[in-house]
Order: sequence, then C-alpha cells, then structure tokens
Amino acid sequence: MREKRVLVTGGAGFIGSHLCKKLKENGNKVVSLDNYFTGSEKNHIEGVKYIKGHTKDIEKYAEEIPDIVFHLGEYSRVEKSFDEPDIVWDLNKTGTFAVLEFCRKNNCKLIYAGSSTKFGDGGLGRDQSPYAWTKASNTELIQNYGIWYNLNYAITYFYNVYGPGEISTGEYATLIAIFQEKIKNKKPLTVVSPGTQKRNFTHVNDIINALLLVGEKGYGDEYGIGHPDSYSVKEIAEIFGGEIEMLPERKGNRMTARVYTEKTQSLGWKAQYDIKDYIKDFLKSIRNK
Repeated sequence: MREKRVLVTGGAGFIGSHLCKKLKENGNKVVSLDNYFTGSEKNHIEGVKYIKGHTKDIEKYAEEIPDIVFHLGEYSRVEKSFDEPDIVWDLNKTGTFAVLEFCRKNNCKLIYAGSSTKFGDGGLGRDQSPYAWTKASNTELIQNYGIWYNLNYAITYFYNVYGPGEISTGEYATLIAIFQEKIKNKKPLTVVSPGTQKRNFTHVNDIINALLLVGEKGYGDEYGIGHPDSYSVKEIAEIFGGEIEMLPERKGNRMTARVYTEKTQSLGWKAQYDIKDYIKDFLKSIRNK
C-alpha cells in the first residue's frame, strides 16, 4: 500500500509502531493517534506525525481526512480487563464508536483490529471477559455500519503477536516477552494452569504484511492473521528451557481457538516466521553475551 494518507490509532504501541514504520517506508503520509496507555515515545518512527490523545476525540485531532484508518488503539488484555471494565469501555466502546463515526462521515476506509478471542472455545470466548465482549460486539457494529451506511471496512483478527518491541514488564506485558525477561534474569517461567491452553503465536512482521494487504485489497469480515501451528503455553515454556512454575487458573483464559486465515491467504498472504526459530535465536543471543 503506497502514497496514501493514513491514520493509525495506537501508532506508538507494539504492533502500531511496526505498522507505522512499514507504511512510511512505502511512501505513505502517516499520522499516529495514541493516548500512550501502553504506547511509548520510544516506539516513534522518524517521519511519522504523532498526536497524543484519546480516540473519542479523533474528530478534533484529525487535521486532514485520511484515505484509510487502521484502528489498533484499543485496550488489549484479557485477564486485566476484569479489574478495570471502566477503562475497557472507555477505550473499546466510546473510543471505537467515535472512530467509526469519523470514518462514516468522512468516507475513510476502516481497518479494524478485532480479537481472535471471539473464536475461542467454540465461540464461547466472546463472552469470557470484558475485553473479549467489547471487541466481539465492535466487529458486529462495524459490519452493520457496512450495511447501514455502506462503510468501506475490513476486520482483521490477530493471534498472539510476538516480536521486537513487545512489552516485557508490568501488568500489560505479553507472554513471549515475559518469558524472555525471565530467562535473562534466570527466573522460573510462570505458566498459568493448566498450561495446556493452545495459542497460535504469530510474528509481528507477518501481522504487518497481512495488514498492508488487507488495507489495499480487503473488504468485509474474517481476515484472520495467525500462524497455522499451535502450541500450548507449557510447550512454549519448555522450548525456552529452565524451571517452570505453575500459577493458579485465571478467569477468561480460553483453551483453544480456531485460526481463520483462508480469506487473508486469498489475498496472497502466508505466515513466514516460526516461534520455535524465534526462541532459538533469542537463546543463542543470550548465550553469546
């Protein structure tokens, strides 16, 4: 995707910063709108314009109308969402409704980062946490905007994204980064019981390549972006090696999820990176230090 005006919500976050970088490299004019809830100025990309603000105020912050909006700027943690449903609602419902209205009024294409949690455990996952429900219900609202207002949209679903720039510490850290940090510090790898919950770990570069294709050619729902191979969390810990410490079970922790990638693959996308290779390269870099 080249030479377009692009707005990325959450552009200072883990996935958003990778997207901004690639969009800029491809010659697009890129603006990020981020409230820095989990985003960081360390993720800023040269040549991208950064605006600090809430997505509910997108109308105020958008100085010019973009051709396309990649909406990644939402709350995105399952277990933590039980503790702060007010924040989840503010970011995922109030904020996303404003983004949707902005795209409707200004005839922008919307690429929405849905959540694969809604496919978890045979579809039960959509109601297993405040996070999962807000994300699943947002996809339904966006589809209806397509019907009601002829909105040009595409909905993507990420599966357990990992790669350079993940949050490695604190309450919003992600699994692979947590394990890397624990290995570096020679601490046990903590696995939430039962440990058999399956995940399709997908490299951030594969996510970005798919997003660009969907942005250019995609329309509608069901653009899953996930690696076809699944591993249990305990299996991933065993690949890292070292001591494993089992933690009590937690609410909202889905056991399985089907990966829907057929529609994304029809655009010419295929996962190129494997989590096992990534872990092996990480362990090799640690040994060489």
